[in-house]
Amino acid sequence: MLEHFSTSSYKIRNFYLSHGFLEGYRNQQPDWGPVGYFTYKRTYARPVGEDGEEVEEFWQTCRRVIEGVYTIQKIHCRLLKLPWDDRKAQRSAQEMFTRLWQFKFTPPGRGLWTMGTNIISSKGGACLNNCGFTTTQNIDINFADPFCFLMDMSMLGVGVGGDVRGAGKVKLQSPKVTTIPYVVEDSREGWVELIRTVINSYIGKGHLPTSIDYSQVRKRGESIKGFGGVASGPEPLIQLVENLNNLLDPGEEEKQITSTQIVDIFNYIGKCVVSGGVRRTAEIMFGSPSDSDFLSLKQDKEALMDRRWASNNSIFGFIGMDYTDVAKSIAVNGEPGIIWLDNMRQFSRMGNGPGDNKDMRVMGSNPCSEQSLEDHELCCLVETYPSNHESFEDYRRTLKMAYLYAKTVTLIPTHDQRTNAVMMRNRRIGTSMSGIQQAKVKLGHRTFYQWCENGYEYIQNLDEQYSSWLCIPRSIKTTSVKPSGTVSLLAGATPGIHYPHAEYYIRNIRVQDTSPLKEACIHAGYKVEPDAYSNDTSVISFPIYETNFVKSKKDVSIWEQFAEAAAMQKYWADNQVSVTIHFKPSEVKDIVSCLEMYEDQLKSVSLLPLGDEDGHGYVQAPYIEITKEQYNNMSNAIKPLDLTATKHEVTDLFCDGASCTVQL
Repeated sequence: MLEHFSTSSYKIRNFYLSHGFLEGYRNQQPDWGPVGYFTYKRTYARPVGEDGEEVEEFWQTCRRVIEGVYTIQKIHCRLLKLPWDDRKAQRSAQEMFTRLWQFKFTPPGRGLWTMGTNIISSKGGACLNNCGFTTTQNIDINFADPFCFLMDMSMLGVGVGGDVRGAGKVKLQSPKVTTIPYVVEDSREGWVELIRTVINSYIGKGHLPTSIDYSQVRKRGESIKGFGGVASGPEPLIQLVENLNNLLDPGEEEKQITSTQIVDIFNYIGKCVVSGGVRRTAEIMFGSPSDSDFLSLKQDKEALMDRRWASNNSIFGFIGMDYTDVAKSIAVNGEPGIIWLDNMRQFSRMGNGPGDNKDMRVMGSNPCSEQSLEDHELCCLVETYPSNHESFEDYRRTLKMAYLYAKTVTLIPTHDQRTNAVMMRNRRIGTSMSGIQQAKVKLGHRTFYQWCENGYEYIQNLDEQYSSWLCIPRSIKTTSVKPSGTVSLLAGATPGIHYPHAEYYIRNIRVQDTSPLKEACIHAGYKVEPDAYSNDTSVISFPIYETNFVKSKKDVSIWEQFAEAAAMQKYWADNQVSVTIHFKPSEVKDIVSCLEMYEDQLKSVSLLPLGDEDGHGYVQAPYIEITKEQYNNMSNAIKPLDLTATKHEVTDLFCDGASCTVQL
């Protein structure tokens, strides 16, 4: 929990939920989704106690998160001498706790992990934000900056977007070297500064150290006390420095930096960050549709396997462009995706009249493309589950709690001054939905979209009210549809706008053989078998039955998916709708027509051949369709999963895309 916030003259006491209220939840479990409890223990339960061996139960996580939110509000109000009512806050906090417990909303994964901890007071608020963006447009002014921003934020679990606008803007030259030993500090900042030194040396700024001392970097497997997880050791950093030297060395003649080199720098950094198996981050790179080198980056299979897997690649599209070549590439492997920057800048929700042009500084988006972002901007998302509600009035109350969580995160400065300058002006948030297909079945399409329309207007009213109370700017945009990652698994909801895999299917999740979760699952009767692709991991199979099921993603046409994304961009998202549209081989011919039809109704889209996302053709794929009889047989063989005695283990920190949370 946050320590008392000290000022020069007084201390501000933390906010605490009442003991009597918490007693009603102690030693209880919420109504988990089929893999919810396992996912929670694997990813979000923090260590507790002096030795750190025990881990939280969900009521303790809810308490930490909610007390953290209201402590931040209280500190903000006390420091600015704004009105604060402890009794009113207690009532509000109890409602937020209850709605989180009931999975009517959830913070993002990083919020479940870090909100209410000392990480916030010591490191700032960056780790509470899902996503960020940085442009290379100004690398002729500060060459290393976008690459170091990526590394810095990625090491805090933030997914970062970048671009190749800086191609051709600087000349790479053979660096001057120094034999003075460079001692690497054992911290995030220490790693970033080494990479800044190395990169800058290739434009004649500073010297390239030829003697680097990594002895202070913690050995592989040692515990990271602050953010959590275990150290990867110095090896990934050593390899990154070697890769950058090989990539940037121009030889005897100075050479202008290319779009390929810019992407490779980003990708090598991403590869370093995820090394060690305890961090997950995400990257997206944006380029011009006329840049043939950028479009062909992943056709180099050796480079793809080495580093270029680390980013999704998309193009800056524009209305009226020729999509023929783009569609040919998409038909092969689903890339590139497309964002329409003019639509992002000119419109909030689309299809509701002329644009408001209020987001003209936008330069790109986050890796899953649900947020319009300026250079160095971060953003916090929060997830709601409309299918877990029985009335709009009930959902309306949830929207208030979800909005308040996200808006509160904007009160916390990050450690980066440029990021603060953007975030404090924009106060951008993303109130999202998951289980959208479940909600449509439960409520009906017309009622669901009316909930979207009414809910959006309600959030605008809330933003006016709470921004006034907190004396901060209104949020430039407030709603989005995120793809969701493991968080929606807690609630048993389908992720974002996407359809379920099938009515009955197996969700395979990989864990280390040493994980106590493996033994608990064996004891509970789940199918557990050695991983066919790794010697030190096992695969646990969870049988899933989708409630409110009508059809799976293989039953939906490419046209229907485009139409649904456009509807959510019209009725709900003033940022963006993150959507991966699956297409069958017979629908390849429709890709160009779909893009032409919806280019003025969407802000972003990605496409994928049906089957690729699920590990098609592999044994132990993440999703495997089964029959009702197979589901019943597997379900009848298992008993309640007891994870109360498991020790602390963190294996994912914290990408929101499914491809980053389950890997083959």
